[in-house]
Amino acid sequence: MKSKISYWFLLGLMIWLIVVFLRKKGIFIPVISNHLTDFITVPMYAYLIEYLMNNVLKYQWKPDIKFILSSILYLSLLFEVICPMLSGKFTGDILDVAAYLLGGLLYYFHKRILMYK
Repeated sequence: MKSKISYWFLLGLMIWLIVVFLRKKGIFIPVISNHLTDFITVPMYAYLIEYLMNNVLKYQWKPDIKFILSSILYLSLLFEVICPMLSGKFTGDILDVAAYLLGGLLYYFHKRILMYK
């Protein structure tokens, strides 16, 4: 893995920061605030862990399908089941789970295609 940070990761980070800024200003764009951020969560999470493992800890590691699926399960349980039970600020939404799943699978297959080029 290259040591410089991916432009895709930086784009996802910018999107997330813009959404947080807009929310603080009282501007709420439903599809972007509700589902785009969830769609990019698993790819950003997987990329960040891969980057840290390879470039900071010096392992040679790539996320496999088990890692992606367990990440989807973990994030879904945490943010769509546990957090809504603990706080009224969170809501459990099956569409968020679908966004985690779609984002994670697209990331995984995108990485697989890049490996074979």
